[in-house]
Amino acid sequence: MMAKQQYRSEIGILNDILGVIADSGRNGIMISAITKAANVSHSSVNEKCQKLVDANLVNAVKDGRGNTFFITEKGMIFLEQLRRFTQTMKSMNIRY
Repeated sequence: MMAKQQYRSEIGILNDILGVIADSGRNGIMISAITKAANVSHSSVNEKCQKLVDANLVNAVKDGRGNTFFITEKGMIFLEQLRRFTQTMKSMNIRY
């Protein structure tokens, strides 16, 4: 019998998206690549990336094909704190 699919919360999705952007390094990453790597729909990635840009956690640089996203210093600090938080939640067996 298969286990029921566990859906990620918004915080879980933001954690995954920020991690993907951070892992892209100095070259940044396009929406389509974030969508694949984070396993999130294109429209949802667009919405979440806009939230991250508005919070100054990510920069978006417009080029001919769309936006390329880069994590900011503030974003790196936030991601590290978020990872600590999610580890604590996991260790307490709390879904986030």
